[in-house]
Amino acid sequence: MKNDISAIGNALVDTVFKVEHSLITELGLEIDQMTLSSAEEHSPIIERLIASGAETVSDCGGSATNSLVAAASFGAKCFHTCKVSDDQDGIRYLESIKEAGIGHKGNMANASSHPSGKCLILVTPDAKRTMTTALNVSSLMDEDDLDFEQIANSKIFYIEGYMVTSEDNYNVTLKALDHLKSFPEVKIALSLSDPGLVMGFKNKFQELESYGLDYIFGNDDEAKAFIDEDDIDKALTKLQEKPYTSIITMGEKGSVVVTKDKVISSPQVNITPIDTNGAGDMFAGSFMYALLQNQDLKSCADFANYGASKVVETFGPRLTQESYREVLNNYKKS
Repeated sequence: MKNDISAIGNALVDTVFKVEHSLITELGLEIDQMTLSSAEEHSPIIERLIASGAETVSDCGGSATNSLVAAASFGAKCFHTCKVSDDQDGIRYLESIKEAGIGHKGNMANASSHPSGKCLILVTPDAKRTMTTALNVSSLMDEDDLDFEQIANSKIFYIEGYMVTSEDNYNVTLKALDHLKSFPEVKIALSLSDPGLVMGFKNKFQELESYGLDYIFGNDDEAKAFIDEDDIDKALTKLQEKPYTSIITMGEKGSVVVTKDKVISSPQVNITPIDTNGAGDMFAGSFMYALLQNQDLKSCADFANYGASKVVETFGPRLTQESYREVLNNYKKS
């Protein structure tokens, strides 16, 4: 049976904390941005967060993981390429994606070499999320972690933008793309992931683009960074010159789908935001699921906006299984 979506991304255990802006400043982090850290750099941050008594929730994550969990919860057949160690976090991670119905090759690194990846997500009262990530073993993927057969036997291959931050992961991603040259029927989708990431690794994003993308996902800041424009309207115009479809979230303005022929707008769902963490991942997973149901682009964006709004109303990057069903039922009724 064909996979609906296979993805490649970092396997992380996410821990989300509710904090004030002052604590983020104290920790030397930049509001609403992602910072890469080592396991050693994480330790004092974790100690300070625990000492603050911040409300917290923990789950298995990573950007591509969250998107796959959403799509799988709606009924898509999904497969993930990632790496964990044989430690408590790694075992928990693999159990979590198995429970979500997501396939995985199953390799685990020796826990004595590198721990599994961790991401600390700090959510402020304005619902913005600031992340500090220790990729650890998740950044050390090699060809043995790839299942070329599963990737080629997919309708969509989804690349998490964070794969550019590690030479090992980036090279593995290129190997997967090289393999897919023999399987042109597999659609290739890329997440831009973070505006600072796009700016810092522009050459790598351009190389990924050169393989022949079918879709990119990003927010307005990421789109501007990707296309080298300070004005979002100019960025969208430039994206219309691209051969692929660009799906861009626009905050309070909802989202737009950009093709050569038109820019399709989908309005925001009015909610009271609690936590924007995981909203973009939910959006991408929901959009791809609707796309695979042969829905038109406007319907895909409407469904993705609604799914993302439910995550923003929730503390943490995931919904309960009941909430995923509610999102899907709302989609089926519309």
